[in-house]
Amino acid sequence: MNAVDTARTAFDAWRAELSLSAWEADPHLRTLLAHYGRDGAGLAAFGAEVSGCIDAWAKETNRDENLPHLRRYDDVGHRTERIVFHPDYHEIGRRVYRTGLMRRYATPGQELDTLAVAYLLGQDGEAGHACPLACTAGMIKSVQAAGRDAAGADVPPGSVSAEQAAAWLERLYDPDYDRHAHASQFLTEVQGGSDVGSNAVVARLDGDRWRISGEKWFCSVIDAQLFLVTARPDGAGAGTGGLGAFVVPRTKADGTVNDFVVRRMKAKLGTRSMASAEVDFCGAEGWRVGDFRRTVEIVLNTSRVYNAIVAAGMLQRAWREARAYARHRTAFGTPIADFPLVARILARLQTEAHAARASTFWIADMADRAATGRSRDLEAGAWRMLVNLNKIWTALACPAGVRDAIEIFGGNGAIEEFSVLPRLLRDSLVIEAWEGGHGVLCAQLLRDSQRLKLHESLFALLRAALPHGEFAAVEARWRAVVAKPEAEARWHVRDVVEELRVEVQSALLLGEVGEVARAAGAHLRATLRRGADPLADDGLAERVTALVQ
Repeated sequence: MNAVDTARTAFDAWRAELSLSAWEADPHLRTLLAHYGRDGAGLAAFGAEVSGCIDAWAKETNRDENLPHLRRYDDVGHRTERIVFHPDYHEIGRRVYRTGLMRRYATPGQELDTLAVAYLLGQDGEAGHACPLACTAGMIKSVQAAGRDAAGADVPPGSVSAEQAAAWLERLYDPDYDRHAHASQFLTEVQGGSDVGSNAVVARLDGDRWRISGEKWFCSVIDAQLFLVTARPDGAGAGTGGLGAFVVPRTKADGTVNDFVVRRMKAKLGTRSMASAEVDFCGAEGWRVGDFRRTVEIVLNTSRVYNAIVAAGMLQRAWREARAYARHRTAFGTPIADFPLVARILARLQTEAHAARASTFWIADMADRAATGRSRDLEAGAWRMLVNLNKIWTALACPAGVRDAIEIFGGNGAIEEFSVLPRLLRDSLVIEAWEGGHGVLCAQLLRDSQRLKLHESLFALLRAALPHGEFAAVEARWRAVVAKPEAEARWHVRDVVEELRVEVQSALLLGEVGEVARAAGAHLRATLRRGADPLADDGLAERVTALVQ
């Protein structure tokens, strides 16, 4: 066999190793689910699809010629504002929703099980469906809360009724993709992204419903059947305090399209298989779903947890790709995985994948315990802090990890047809901005600490729940930052946010039973802890070997 044939044989061996099910190839996922008392029912079958048919379909739907497009009218001229997808997009959706992941929200305490499905899907990137999952989960929780409001007391005119909420929920829960209603969230307007208080879309009461008018600038999942829209009721005050949250159905009761117009589709860097657009609402009918602040907190926290779990999935895929490639690719007669510089990159990737899983599943289990009345009182404020912290940590780690994998591949890592990595990199850069960039979240963490003192419950929880943690130094620095005037503290808050990441994720990993998880926890501390001296790291080679092998 000549050298060219040998190289292609190595490529074939790399691909064959990746054909192993995403479930079978992930012992840490199975360990975490068992630790939190979940049986992982159905995940083995879905994991096989993630590594097989869904992987192939996600690649096909991301080709330029197969991206979603707008078809504004039907064959006889009725306005539809229809979004047309490649057929493989719908095949992915059928496989995802038939797992029953959205119906689990009908029973409190099952979000971790749903997130495990999203995690596996994330190993194929956003795949056009991860964002709709997050938006649909947020809509379900918002409509559930609105339904409870409507059943318990008189509600203002134009609010969703208990019967209407129940009808929407049945479609949102439905595991049949072709009947299921998925949702979207339209907050952003052209004059401000995170500055939601400057929003100018207006709501006017019209009998038993509201009429929504104005422009939304960035509307992902524009094909959704239900839109969650922020708007300012006519005559309401300025700022976020004057805003309301409304559900706007895509179609009216008579089946005609509601009064909105898709201006144009967004051409995005990543998440390209998922349809995003600009929208004008022209008196579209909608119903209020309760308090704006409550609703936005529900949907943002939900989306931030989904963001983190998809980032964890992408990190796992990057690790699998890079490790398999390095085992089979040779240079100078040696598998490149044997080179220390390559091995260190692989160890870092394995560590980051473990860390993202550990922190995100821990936070998800905490939410499930709260939903079923099994959490301690101190967890409520701590959980709010942890969701935002973890979103930052995982969104920073994800693109860095994918870039590490691309480095292992060299020039091949830049080729779209060769591997999933270019698509993962694009998607990972989009999720950094999804539901709040790092600066926005750091500012919120600072406000929550200075005004609400939520860092008190955060550190109390960390000390109580993570016996392997060493939080004294970072807690002291966090308190020092919080004690500064807000304008000065903003210069320093991101430093302590990133420092805390090492302590939380390493403590979680060191508390696990698996050798690889404990090696990942030790590696985080040895390489990323403030003041770490790489030349004094006597355990480096042993840890790297454990993480790579």
